[in-house]
Amino acid sequence: MVEKVKRGSDAKRISVIGSGVSGLALAILAKRLGHEVFLSEKKSSLPPETLRQLGANAISWETGGHSGRVYESDLILLSSGIPPQADCVVEATRLGVPLMGELDFVSPHLQGRVVAVTGSNGKSTTTALIGHVLQKLGVKTGVGGNLGTAAATLTEKNFDVVVLELSSFQLARAMNLRASVSVVTNLAPDHLDWHGSLEEYIAAKARVLALRAPGAWGIIQDRDFEALKMTNPANLAVLSWSSSSLHEAEGFIFMDGDKALLRWRGEERTLFSYAETALLGKHNLENIAMSLAAVQFLGNDFSAQAVLAGFTPLPHRCEKAGVKGGVLYIDDSKGTNVDASVTAMNSIEGSKIVILGGRGKGEDYAPLARSVLRTSEGAVLLGEESDRIEQALRDAGFSATFRAVDMPDAVRMARALARPGMVVLLSPACTSWDMYDDYRERGEHFCSLVRALED
Repeated sequence: MVEKVKRGSDAKRISVIGSGVSGLALAILAKRLGHEVFLSEKKSSLPPETLRQLGANAISWETGGHSGRVYESDLILLSSGIPPQADCVVEATRLGVPLMGELDFVSPHLQGRVVAVTGSNGKSTTTALIGHVLQKLGVKTGVGGNLGTAAATLTEKNFDVVVLELSSFQLARAMNLRASVSVVTNLAPDHLDWHGSLEEYIAAKARVLALRAPGAWGIIQDRDFEALKMTNPANLAVLSWSSSSLHEAEGFIFMDGDKALLRWRGEERTLFSYAETALLGKHNLENIAMSLAAVQFLGNDFSAQAVLAGFTPLPHRCEKAGVKGGVLYIDDSKGTNVDASVTAMNSIEGSKIVILGGRGKGEDYAPLARSVLRTSEGAVLLGEESDRIEQALRDAGFSATFRAVDMPDAVRMARALARPGMVVLLSPACTSWDMYDDYRERGEHFCSLVRALED
């Protein structure tokens, strides 16, 4: 009988729950480290590429649920999307089998300093931009995490810096990461169905600041100071759109009239001028300012114009899908919560037809409805949340709602409603899981439909 152990690095038999991007990468890393690995997936089948990789690494697996074999292990690794109330988590706890999240298993095997980025919105763009700037400066940099490249695939490589996008799911279970810079792009209600409450969700996000190495910098929004329960201004930089901050901190990022300024250690420098970027929206100016501040805190000097050159919007994040008949179509399929969609609507100029709906996360749609009322002439609704969103819109006094059965129908309706000079914005405020595998598939379908429209 194998003796039960407490630390993942000593475990001999490891079960991995979940076969998605992070789960598969965890299983492969555990196998590479010499453990006996068993992967368990709730879905009834696995994609061919997943099966190929499991076979190539001699990893045993099961589908259709979590059998008793899962618990015959010294450690269970939970891929990032497994909620705390999942049956497998409850059962493992009952049986006394140790559980570990993705970050705690991966972080001991990361080489180089870590930049940890989280937030309700903008974390993917910020993560990718930090990586882009560092690579432009000649710093050997790995970029991944929740961004799409699993953190486990960045292990045991000779990086100078590893930039990780971290979800609230990943952070909720993290104990051992020691970041050299931590960034919280912003806070808004999200994933309340997973965390159980807004307070628990924010507490998970705040963990990224607690997981800093001694002397490491944290970057947050001035408006999120109280929610994050910040009490120590040391090595903390706050971003503000006013000429001063409401809170005490050691560093400040001021969004001036036409440029972003960084003030720290008694000095002030221009991070970048707004004219130096082609990214759409006020929110992206914040993302750029936080990214460049993080690069500065790592000890790198730069010319903003040089390092920002070549960086384009990430797919499905306020990305131009095309112009047809004088109407601009924008793909913000990554807008999977209310705040993301509100930000997109408020940041993008022009009167809009907005496409909303999908599978909800338990959010209040009243703020979404108020933004639609201010910015849009029509709302095309589809998916499981159509009824709830339509009711919120009507409660706000907005009646120009239209129901679509699917995305092709939604694009046809939006095309009929929009006039030259207007914007059709796909920013659903919901996940895609009622109709698509993920937001990428939804966004790609939208873009293909736009391309097929007659000009």
